[in-house]
Amino acid sequence: MARVQRLTLSNFRNYRTAVLEADARPIVLYGPNGAGKTNLIEAISFLTPGRGLRRATLEEVAFQEGDGSWAVAAEAEGALGLATLGTGIERAPEDGAAAQRKCRIDREPVASAAAFVDHLRVVWLVPSMDSLFVGAPSERRRFLDRLALAVDAEHPSRVNALERSLRSRNRLLAEPRPDPHWLDAVEHETAELAVAVAGSRAEAVGRLDGVLASRRDSDFPPVEIALEGWMEKLVATHAAVEIEERYRAVLRENRARDTAAGRTLDGPHLTDLSVIYARKGIAAGEASTGEQKALLIGLVLAHARLVTEMTGSTPVLLLDEIVAHLDPGRRAALHAELAQLGAQVWMTGADPALFVEIRDDAAMIEVRAGRLELKNR
Repeated sequence: MARVQRLTLSNFRNYRTAVLEADARPIVLYGPNGAGKTNLIEAISFLTPGRGLRRATLEEVAFQEGDGSWAVAAEAEGALGLATLGTGIERAPEDGAAAQRKCRIDREPVASAAAFVDHLRVVWLVPSMDSLFVGAPSERRRFLDRLALAVDAEHPSRVNALERSLRSRNRLLAEPRPDPHWLDAVEHETAELAVAVAGSRAEAVGRLDGVLASRRDSDFPPVEIALEGWMEKLVATHAAVEIEERYRAVLRENRARDTAAGRTLDGPHLTDLSVIYARKGIAAGEASTGEQKALLIGLVLAHARLVTEMTGSTPVLLLDEIVAHLDPGRRAALHAELAQLGAQVWMTGADPALFVEIRDDAAMIEVRAGRLELKNR
């Protein structure tokens, strides 16, 4: 079981300094709104590739009255044993240049947060994800790319590289007379990256759909998922080089159209994730609000199981305000599934009474104005 044993914050959000030690029990962070509960689990989410569970900029998470620097460090036990993971930024450059995030493992610099994946994997569910089934396709792509991270640790870097390549193509197309040789070169790179991204997503969705199928009897009804994108559908039956050539042809043929639109109108950067409520045979977005919440929880629990199957180690789960809208029966079912999974779980909520089912077995930590107090030993 992977777990955070000790979490240290410096100038992060509303915490000037904070140290929290955790054991194998579930960790419940409770207290009034604005106290800093979500900030704590957000800090853990920065120990993964990306911008954390709120998708905040590096500058946004800095302590408001500080100098712009911040740091998050954790002693984490994972697949490779105990390691100290750290990330943050130093004081913002005075020349106005963008701050650079630094990452360290056992106090030694590493290239990026992608290196943390070998030690710690994190899965989260936050209130902003409640709109996953009815929101924009970009929300589902972000969720999809976190799924793919469980299968391929390099997936986020390829997604970023694809986005950069597409921006380069768009800039070239915006020129009065774009150099066709440069366009050919950029589109060659774009196609290679696009197929690699599509392949990782397709593998992740295929594996997760298998896990979902095994959860038919869960109290959180499973969904059926599939990718809506021509490239992802071809990955299983066609060679990568063939799909790359096909996409390069599409890019060449669509240059005029993409120039007029100011963006590339075809490719995996527009792929969507189809989610079906299996028991009713309807799109998840057509289910009731309560059903959508249950479906989402089931999807995230399946994601955690996929990570466990793929890596041999359970991920750390960050569940923000997850029990607020669950009835007592569903709360008990959630706690039972989490116990069966065996992962370290961090949960937040305003009312400690919502955690009565696990109060005696959890570390109950009261959070008030950036201060932490463990209420039971």
